[in-house]
Amino acid sequence: MDQFRNHPLYRRHNLDSAMSSLWEFYKKYFLSLFIISLVMSGIIQYASSLLNLAELQSAADPAAIIEKVREMIVPIGIVSLISLVLTTVLQHYILYRPVDGSNNIFVSVLRSFKYFIPFIIILILLAFFGAIAITIGVIALVVGAFFAALYIFSLYLLILPVLIIEGPSIGHTIGRTFRLLHRNFWNNLGWVAVFLVILIVLNVVLSAIVMIPFSGSMLKSIFNPDTAKPDFLTNPFFIILSALVNALTLPLVPIFAGILYFNAKAGEDEAEVVIEHPKEYVPTIEDLYARPVDENKDTEEGNTAKEREGNR
Repeated sequence: MDQFRNHPLYRRHNLDSAMSSLWEFYKKYFLSLFIISLVMSGIIQYASSLLNLAELQSAADPAAIIEKVREMIVPIGIVSLISLVLTTVLQHYILYRPVDGSNNIFVSVLRSFKYFIPFIIILILLAFFGAIAITIGVIALVVGAFFAALYIFSLYLLILPVLIIEGPSIGHTIGRTFRLLHRNFWNNLGWVAVFLVILIVLNVVLSAIVMIPFSGSMLKSIFNPDTAKPDFLTNPFFIILSALVNALTLPLVPIFAGILYFNAKAGEDEAEVVIEHPKEYVPTIEDLYARPVDENKDTEEGNTAKEREGNR
C-alpha cells in the first residue's frame, strides 16, 4: 500500500481538486488510455451489434418483444461479461501504471483475472441490494429512487479499487467499500452526483454528434417503425464512430473511482498519524522551576493560626 502514496491521485481532495486531478491525470496518460479504451469500445460495440437489437426495436407485439428478450439473454450476458473484464483491466492499469514502471496493459490483463470472479460475485450481491433499495426509494418518492441509485453507483465505483489494492477478498471488499463511502458520506455522494451530471452531458453531446450522419435512418425508424428498420446500428461506420467517441469518455469513470478511493484512504492515513504521533507537549518556564514562596503570605497565615490557638 505504501507505493500508492506516490500515486498522483492519492491526496485529500475537495470537489475542485478532485475534478482538476481527474483532468490532469487524463491529459498526462491520454494517449495510452485512449488506445486502450478504443480497443475496448470497439470490442463492446461490435459484440453489441451482433445482438440484432434492430429486430427488438421494430417489434410491436409485447409478447414478441418478451420472446426476443429471452432469446437474447445469453448473448447479452456474454457482452456484459466482456465489458466487465475490460473494465477490470482498465481500472488495474490506471491504479498501477503511475506507481509501477514495469506495469503495462499486457501486465494489467494478466494480473486482472484474479479480481474478476470476486468482482462478479460482489456485483451480483450489489444488484440484489440495489434492487431492494431502489424499490423502497420508488415507494417513498422519485427522489428516494434517485438517491438509492446514486448510493449504489457510489458503492460500485469503490469496489474495484478496494479489490485491486487491498486484495481479492469478497468479505473484506464489501465491508471496506461501505466504510470508505460512509467516510465523509455526503461529500462523496455530492461528488458522484456532479461527476454523473458531467459524464451524462458529455455522452449526450458526443452521441448527438455521432448520430448526425445517421439522422435520416434514425428518424425513419422512430416515425415509421413498421417500414423502416434501424439498420445503422450494424453499420461499420457507426460502430467505428461510436467506439471513437466512447474511447474519449470511458477512462473517466475508473479515474474518478481512483480519486474517490484515494481521498478516503488519505483521510484514514492522516487520522492514524495523528493517533500514533500526538502533539508533543512543550514545557513552559513555570514547569522547569519551582514557584517562588511568598514569605509575607506564609507569615500572615502563621499569625492567623496562632491567634486561633490563643482564642481556644
